[in-house]
Amino acid sequence: MAEIKPLRAWRYNPALQKEIDKLVSPLFDVVSESQREALYEEEYNSIHLSVPRGEDSIRGAAKKLINWKNDGIIKQDELPAIYVYYQYFTLPGSQNERIRKGFIANLRVYDWNEKVLLRHESTMPFSVNDRMTILDQTQLNVSPTHGLYTDNSHEIEKYLDDAMIEPLYETEDYQGVREVFSVIHDVKIIRRIVEIIKEKQIILADGHHRYEGSLLYQKERARNNPAHTGNEGYNYHLMYFTNTESDDLRILPTHRMVNGLANFSKPELLSKLEKYFFIKPIEEAPDVNEVILGKQWAFGLLIADEAYKIRLKPEMINEITWDFPQAIKELDLTVMHYFVFEKCLGIPGKDQRGSTNLTFERNFTKCLTSVTKGETQCAIITKDISIETVKEVCYSGYTLPQKSTYFYPKVICGFLFGSIKEEEFNSFFDEAFQ
Repeated sequence: MAEIKPLRAWRYNPALQKEIDKLVSPLFDVVSESQREALYEEEYNSIHLSVPRGEDSIRGAAKKLINWKNDGIIKQDELPAIYVYYQYFTLPGSQNERIRKGFIANLRVYDWNEKVLLRHESTMPFSVNDRMTILDQTQLNVSPTHGLYTDNSHEIEKYLDDAMIEPLYETEDYQGVREVFSVIHDVKIIRRIVEIIKEKQIILADGHHRYEGSLLYQKERARNNPAHTGNEGYNYHLMYFTNTESDDLRILPTHRMVNGLANFSKPELLSKLEKYFFIKPIEEAPDVNEVILGKQWAFGLLIADEAYKIRLKPEMINEITWDFPQAIKELDLTVMHYFVFEKCLGIPGKDQRGSTNLTFERNFTKCLTSVTKGETQCAIITKDISIETVKEVCYSGYTLPQKSTYFYPKVICGFLFGSIKEEEFNSFFDEAFQ
């Protein structure tokens, strides 16, 4: 089903790779302002391509890319390859080191209705257009999105492990994650990986805006190219692939913060919530995470200097009028967005995606601090969701509310870049992988 292809990546030249930690950067949608400012000070950091700044910033990034190529700051690998990418990490409260194993290759761009690549989140038009413009101006996939395949045999991981015997480079990133990078050139192994993935559907875990930017760009280029064959570089998208059957695939919760609502009132909100939820005061706000853990339709509510556990009354689940299958209606996130945001806070479901009243925060302490200081009207604390839930949503054809998942660790930018320019995308060696 899914066609992947090795690529000749652009990578920093060997002299610069010795300080690769000064060249990598967080993805455009997770990098903080303070991180950005520090990274911009590094002349050749990848952030200059992924999150360009200044007047006419995207054109500026395109010019910078040309200069980097001409000056040998980045060089294109001579041989097509599949690139191996391991992330070593620990989770809060645990000393056990985990390893997420994956590889990077080009994926043919598929429209959503082809059901080869499945999404679980909706996108915001502005962010999609921004990513599409960068792709158009630079002709470069600056960072890979994250796709999931399912393979109980774990055959691909065996090939990846062999490649990791001699890694190309490694660094510790902004998350405290040890990132290790290697390469596979062996034609037989690459063919086998391509063959395994060909039988799979891919779930888009992270990078919905970047992928949709590629999709819209592919459609535009194909429409305006009378000689379109389907083999041009714009028909492919750079992706990092990991196995859903791995024990080290983690999805962290993303909490919701509410602000800017006119006539917001704590007593009024609690009164409205009481119609739908059991409400229990929590003496110590940090205990909220444990109190809601493992309980269906349970959330934490931080408001002013108080904390509550709210849990949907079971009979209310049938009150949801959104046109979803029952299984989707019964998801915690659906319950939260329907009853808390639409029914109690007055933000209609159709407006929530673009609402300026909703922001997203992974860090519980930041939520608590913001609410306590009065910077945020209230915060809704959520639980993590399982990969099985994500699969269920994807296979149903529906999507979760935006920012519903936070796959951890995040992929970083700067290990490699993938060109879609014809003279850089296609290779004399491509026939060897057919």
